[in-house]
Amino acid sequence: RGPPLRQASTKGANAGKQNMGKKSKKGKKNADKKEEPAPIDETPKGQKKDVSKVNPKKYHPKYVEAAWYEWWEAKGLFKPDFSMKEAKEHKDKFVMVIPPPNVTGTLHLGHTLMCAIEDTLTRWHRMCGRKTLWLPGTDHAGIATQTVVEKKLKREKNQSRYDLGREKFLEEVWKWKEQSGSHICRQLRRLGSSCDWSREAFTMDKQLNKAVKEAFCRMYEKGLIYRKARLVNWSCALQTALSDIEVDKKDIDKPTMLPVPQHDELVEFGVIHKFKYLMKEDPSVAIEVATTRIETMLGDVAVAVHPTDQRYKHLVGKEIQHPFIADRKMKVITDDVLVDPTFGTGAVKITPAHDPNDFECGMRHKLPFINILNDDGTMNSNAGEYQGKKRFVVRAEIIEALKEKGLYIGKDVNPMALGFCSRSGDVVEPVIRPQWWVNCEDMAARSVKAVEEGELKILPESHIQTWNHFLKNIRPWCISRQLWWGHRIPAYFIVVKNYKATEDDLKTAEANGYVVGSDSDAKFWVAARDQKEAEAKAYARFSGYKKEDISVSQDEDVLDTWFSSGLFPFSTMGWPDKTPDLSEYFPGHLLETGHDILFFWVARMVMMSLELTDKLPFDTVFLHAMVRDKLGRKMSKSRGNVVDPIHVMEGVSLQTLLDKIKNGNLPASEHKSAMIAQRKDFPKGIPECGADGLRYGLLTYMKQGGSINLDINVVVGCRNFCNKLWQAFKLSSMFFEVSGFKVPAHNSATVISAAEAKEEAKGLSSIDKWILSKLHNAALECKKGFEAFEFAAITTACKQFWYDEFCDYYLEMIKPVLYGADEAAKAAAAQTLYTCVDGGLRLLHPLMPFVTEELYQRLPGRDNAEGSCDSIMIASYPTPEATKRWENKELEEKMSDALSIIVSCTRKLRSIVGLNMEKTELYIKPPADQKSSSSMKIEDFAGVIGTLTYSDKVEFITDESKAPEKSLNEVKSGYTMYLPAGAFKSKMERLVLEYEKKATDATTRCSDIKTRMESQTYIAKTPQNIKDKDTESLKKLSGERDQHHASLEMFLAMMTSDERKALHEKKIQTWTQKLQKASKELEDYNAKIPAKEDKSYKKVMHKLTPKIKKAEMLKRQAGATLEKLQKMEIR
Repeated sequence: RGPPLRQASTKGANAGKQNMGKKSKKGKKNADKKEEPAPIDETPKGQKKDVSKVNPKKYHPKYVEAAWYEWWEAKGLFKPDFSMKEAKEHKDKFVMVIPPPNVTGTLHLGHTLMCAIEDTLTRWHRMCGRKTLWLPGTDHAGIATQTVVEKKLKREKNQSRYDLGREKFLEEVWKWKEQSGSHICRQLRRLGSSCDWSREAFTMDKQLNKAVKEAFCRMYEKGLIYRKARLVNWSCALQTALSDIEVDKKDIDKPTMLPVPQHDELVEFGVIHKFKYLMKEDPSVAIEVATTRIETMLGDVAVAVHPTDQRYKHLVGKEIQHPFIADRKMKVITDDVLVDPTFGTGAVKITPAHDPNDFECGMRHKLPFINILNDDGTMNSNAGEYQGKKRFVVRAEIIEALKEKGLYIGKDVNPMALGFCSRSGDVVEPVIRPQWWVNCEDMAARSVKAVEEGELKILPESHIQTWNHFLKNIRPWCISRQLWWGHRIPAYFIVVKNYKATEDDLKTAEANGYVVGSDSDAKFWVAARDQKEAEAKAYARFSGYKKEDISVSQDEDVLDTWFSSGLFPFSTMGWPDKTPDLSEYFPGHLLETGHDILFFWVARMVMMSLELTDKLPFDTVFLHAMVRDKLGRKMSKSRGNVVDPIHVMEGVSLQTLLDKIKNGNLPASEHKSAMIAQRKDFPKGIPECGADGLRYGLLTYMKQGGSINLDINVVVGCRNFCNKLWQAFKLSSMFFEVSGFKVPAHNSATVISAAEAKEEAKGLSSIDKWILSKLHNAALECKKGFEAFEFAAITTACKQFWYDEFCDYYLEMIKPVLYGADEAAKAAAAQTLYTCVDGGLRLLHPLMPFVTEELYQRLPGRDNAEGSCDSIMIASYPTPEATKRWENKELEEKMSDALSIIVSCTRKLRSIVGLNMEKTELYIKPPADQKSSSSMKIEDFAGVIGTLTYSDKVEFITDESKAPEKSLNEVKSGYTMYLPAGAFKSKMERLVLEYEKKATDATTRCSDIKTRMESQTYIAKTPQNIKDKDTESLKKLSGERDQHHASLEMFLAMMTSDERKALHEKKIQTWTQKLQKASKELEDYNAKIPAKEDKSYKKVMHKLTPKIKKAEMLKRQAGATLEKLQKMEIR
């Protein structure tokens, strides 16, 4: 029958399935053998790899993944024009834009998952014959890029951007972008991303800048964009406003000292300070307030109480004396929105310019908005004597000054969520500034309606609730950023010499708290596409003044990065111009991204597309979860659980991982914990897994709505799956050389007529028909998975076909045929083998592009096969419609009985008794009510069962009395399998001893867990999730214990009385020897103990005590066991 598959074709590969991370005995023996060096690919860039030159014995990711990507790109296979048919309708196309990564970025697992999903979908649609465009690009990342270049300037030239000036600084940024900005795109290529790079976009490109100006001007002209002074998140370190996504919230649950940029001393957070304000009329009367930011009291303008609070009724409307700013007008006001009379003292200090809730209160009561901070976080002139000092220095000084005045009461613990700038680590300050804002209400309502009416799908649907919550409660969007790098706001400030304010001007200014003609006055601003248009609009607005008295200057600020990103689906297609790409590829079909930017990016794309094009940018949104570590924790450098995708693809040693922690930007205080975590998770580093293994590993976690708790060992298992493919292909290739073999006329993607299908089936055995039916099932499940975005289902279907059905069963079953003498049967089997390999590779290609291309190119006679292509990338994908001709449920049912029940149980029995490849007899008793079929019986598969179970005789029996007198048996689904004891008689004594030990160990472990779980401390203090885990462990362990005892009883029953007695005598002899040995050791140790007065006594006892204790324990154990054995009565 020839060598078994496990030896001939999958050496070293099976570890990836059930023995992941374990080293086989064979592996240990061969550990010192020299590994096959990875071949070096020498294919010139852009040329096709010649696979005939090298045929490695095993899978080498680096060699396999070399050259293919450059060849695909050089041939233009990523372009939509390279399609298999003309796309006349929307459904014949597939268009998707990439979520543009930051130009400063480096590949992380979030990018990797995104690319794995998006490339898989793109390749599938392309193989399905659709005109496919996956458009790549990068985001200019305003704050991140400016910060990188500023640090570079400081490091290399000791200069700031202010030293260079705006124009020169921007030249430096563009220079950096050209030199380093494409790093992330090279990494995306490394993953196999089949984007159309000829259309690569950058959000600061000339065309996209034109789109940004047009969008701003149109929305301004419609009144959707306006200028107003409102609260913003302010980074004093970067001196710019921040979007909410650029603010990291950190929970502070107790008083904590933290470093703050630009401050030498640590600053305390997690406390609330209490102090008193004195009433102006009667300083003997005070009102107590509390705040976590006591320095903001310099901007206080009132104290609010609840209108029903009788404690303060006599103080309402009366003036308060500010302790540091004598002329500050403050009074007690009532507010039933902000104040809770049952909380604290029921009095709240009001700082409208520095707190969101106070801001709203200030708007309701028309209070003054007094900003106390300069852009750099120092105090301004409104802070009185504290002007010019840093804000947290002032915090400490204010407390001391209040103490001196007798106004400071004290501080209490106050858990809080503190906002930090994600770029600088600075504590974010709420600051009031005139900024540009977008009124999103109408756009948001249209976006909600699109989902409610089914025009826009959001998957998983659980995210619709988040979508509605954000959009139904949307607030004005601040789009101003005080940066130099970015799209400069196309708004121009108008200066009119000797302008005379009208009465309406003054009323409006007073109502909104600004000075006429200041930069907060919207009347003096226009939006324009260029300077010339701005001047024309200014002249028209102030037509009563001479042109020479009117000048305009463009706003120094830039737009929020999300503004240009929101236009990405159509600006990249040429909008606002009417381009061929815009008419051909907009709107798109899918937007795939992480759920964390559903509102920040996805919603803004939908809103802006509806507003500016009156179309949805795509019809489906698919959101993936965040990648966490295997314990479900967020990945962070301090935890040491961050995984670099490049390390996974290329492999890395533990030392390199540790060196990266030492040399990175993680604080030295956190090095130890991070390194401990790395040593624990990756004691031997990370083996080389390749892009295919990493992609496939991530996709195995992709169940809609499920979290992604990544265990790198799963990725290693997927890398081993690649090796399994490699070995299976090598073995299959041997059989393509049999005489009479021809490449099949049709493949798994070809729909053929009934007559052709009948002709194709001629000469096929039931085994061939079974595997083809399984290939049909795989094609069906893959199609369902792709349509439902259930990528885990696709990986399961592919792995089940290749691993369980093709490799484990089919290849083994056809060996007798392929090594036999029937040439016609050999040719038919070889053709089926070819069809399965070809179809299986096509099914896998979207998920594992490199290894499938490598093996596809190695298929013999492919150039002459119908439906064959130069690259598997553009080969047709197997469809259930095409493979329907192979469906055979009746055959599958019988084979399921033979394989899933009989073979698996027999293998289990053989495993229990330690039989490897020894031939044995096998007796099978089918269920009494077995369904009879005129065309098929279980007995017809005796040959298959014999091949797969190493049985030289397979006999079906109808009565238990016909089974061997002594045998090991297993019952499942009505079938009983008998393995005669004669097959393992020589191993019986070893088996009894082995299962005695297993049963004893399991019993001890069960007892330990049960004792621990019954303790009062455990019951009272252990979290429920730990209790549930322990309960499950105990249940599993109890099952193992019972199984071991049952096996032990079975083996003992198979022995004769004399054999059992002989074994018992051996055990007595063994334990007697152990007792003697322990006694002798104890005697020797005691003889070495010196007298207590001897100087060496302590030193000797320090060494001997552990050994004496161990010897005493062994002696007690041996004595007890021996006593127990001697009392036993063996029959």
